Amino acid sequence: LSEVLQPDKVLELANEFFALVSRAVIAGTGNVVSVHNDSLLASFVEDDAKRFNNDAVKTAQAIQAQFAPVGERWQQEYGLPAAVSLGVHTGEALFGMAGPLGAQQFVIFGDCVSVAERLVHRARPGEIVLSLDVMKALGAAAKALGAQELPPLELGGKRPALPIYGMLLETRLDFT
Repeated sequence: LSEVLQPDKVLELANEFFALVSRAVIAGTGNVVSVHNDSLLASFVEDDAKRFNNDAVKTAQAIQAQFAPVGERWQQEYGLPAAVSLGVHTGEALFGMAGPLGAQQFVIFGDCVSVAERLVHRARPGEIVLSLDVMKALGAAAKALGAQELPPLELGGKRPALPIYGMLLETRLDFT
């Protein structure tokens, strides 16, 4: 968007996107943790792993459904394709304040956060990529998602590749 539109219009559209996603996250019992450029990080915390993983996946599905008409409108009004790529992973994390004095921000640290970010980058526009850990946590409910196994995510170092699954579109959105 920023290549074609004026910065004030990009900011307006970004705020529209962040408002939509924030509403979906809060409705899905999640918490918005941070915004960075065109990404929003949310967390779902619950004693029951199946429940918070289910909440996270349902929220991801809601975001995709709710953004679709917005993306269509942006296409019509600005001639620019827009879609959301989502990644869902589960694990332990630490919440706290970090940053230089006077500019500290609420953050979340943990390997699960880094993996979730990598999953977002593996998702194509309009798709949701899930880790094997999320699929396992969902148990039998995972089959109803229709997620397809994807090539594993290479994490580098001595770590084994991570099995991942995609809730894929039948027709790939082409933004080239």
